[in-house]
Amino acid sequence: MLYIIKFLYSFVLPPGLFILAFALLSIRLYRRDKHSAYYLLAFTVLFYLFSTPFLGGMLVASLENRYHPPGQPSGDVIVMLGGGATADTPDVDGKGQLSGHAANRFLTTVRLHFQTGLPIILSGGIVHSDSGSEAEIAKRKLITLGVDKEKIWVEGASRNTEENAVYVKRLLTQHGFKKPILVTSAFHMERSVRNFAKQGIDVVPYPTDYLQNQDRHLHLNLFAPTGGGYSYLALKEYLGILALLF
Repeated sequence: MLYIIKFLYSFVLPPGLFILAFALLSIRLYRRDKHSAYYLLAFTVLFYLFSTPFLGGMLVASLENRYHPPGQPSGDVIVMLGGGATADTPDVDGKGQLSGHAANRFLTTVRLHFQTGLPIILSGGIVHSDSGSEAEIAKRKLITLGVDKEKIWVEGASRNTEENAVYVKRLLTQHGFKKPILVTSAFHMERSVRNFAKQGIDVVPYPTDYLQNQDRHLHLNLFAPTGGGYSYLALKEYLGILALLF
């Protein structure tokens, strides 16, 4: 009963509320203009499907399954890509925090560093005027956790994945690194690898921040419309990959 209530509740708030309104409107419109009603209904169905964790999860999983973390990563430097940060939110040792995706990438980077002893390149600048400097915030956190600041390099100018690759290449060349272990979200890895390859950099992919289980189970709430944005994330990645082909 609890899951049924949660499913029904999803149609009280956006985007479920809008989907329900469009569906009712298409029914009312059917009597006066069948063609317009069909178009509106088709739009409503697509809107509904792309707002469900079921379809969004499938799209995300199709990206996440392309790379898997190597058992024993072999490289000479760890490269962590930023994924968003706040500038002035309170933290334990200062101001500014990493967003959810960036925080998960950060955790993997820290663990890889202590496992391998490899130096770290943090890539990510200020994307918007009210965004935090992703690389600088991550550096502060690394030092707090006991990472030697002499083993941390900051690339704080990039605003997207393409610039990540361009600016990281300069640091790799400057310090003589040849085999970077690339840490980013699993759904973002395909586009990242392609951007680095475009710069002539052969990376060792180390995906993290998985959004989907490897073994997915069907349940009612997978079909409840949400504003979670899985479809948005996946389509953004596919558009970015498509752009690299031209």
